[in-house]
Formats: sequence, C-alpha cells, structure tokens
Amino acid sequence: MAESQIKGWDGMKEPPGFETGFNVVLSVSPNEEDCAALERIFKSSWTVIARATVASALAVLREIPIPIVICDCDISSGTWGEMLDHLTLLPYPPLLIVTSRLADERLWAEALNLGAWDVLAKPFEQDEVIRIVSVACQHWQDRHGVYNSNTTQRKSAKGTGYLAATGT
Repeated sequence: MAESQIKGWDGMKEPPGFETGFNVVLSVSPNEEDCAALERIFKSSWTVIARATVASALAVLREIPIPIVICDCDISSGTWGEMLDHLTLLPYPPLLIVTSRLADERLWAEALNLGAWDVLAKPFEQDEVIRIVSVACQHWQDRHGVYNSNTTQRKSAKGTGYLAATGT
C-alpha cells in the first residue's frame, strides 16, 4: 500500500488543534481498516495518524510528540518489538499498544514483559479501545509533566520546538 493512500497527518508542522490540547494516536498498520476502525471509535475526540511502516511512523514521531502508538503485531516492515526499541530512544517515548487478531495470553505476556503498555484484540471493541488509550494517555502525561491547554503547567517537547499539550 502506498504511503499516500493512508489517511492521517499529512506533513503539516502541527496537526489541527495541537495548541489547544488534543489527543493523538499513531496507528502503525499496513491494514487501512485498522485506521478506519480507530477513526470511527475516536470520532472527533482524538486525532488518528496512520502509517504503514515502522520507518514512516518513526519519521512522524521525530517531528511531533505523540503519547500513544498502536502497532499491529503483523507489520511487514518490522516488528512491534523493533518499534518498541525505537520508541525508547525518543525524548518523550510514547506508550505502545500492540494489536492482533490472535491476541492470546502468550502475546499479552510477551508484550507486557518487554515494555508494551497493553494488547488489544482485533476487531476492536470501542469501549475497550477508549478505556485503554485514555488510561495510557493519562499515564504518559503524568510521566512527562505534559498537560492539556486547560491547565497552567505545560512543558515544551524537547528538541521539537512544539508545545506538547495533549489532554484527555
């Protein structure tokens, strides 16, 4: 699938609403239906940026701070484990949520033991996705001292020059 066919952030310096405290997830999956499902689940409350490869996802993450990465365990350009390794090198590492059609106990145990935040089964269940992503985003904000625009304490993202104002 060509990168231009994937919906999401299109290279703007700041996604819509960045200054006002938005919620963003980066979906890394070669399957367009994953992104479409996440967009339906989050509707207008979250921005979904979609990329098909680890390399293209990392390019986005180097430009803007994103609290949550939702990565398919079957990406063809690498593995979710490689994605996790790259995320730990970022100034404000996002939390990784692994997705799989076969989200069994083995995958869940492996992912959590290696440092992923959680595992989501596909097809996605709306309430479960919203719950897991909301808690993960709050944890990321607390960990990095990054708050939404309604609070007085905000922190600039290291090395980007952007104001990292994400909120729930």
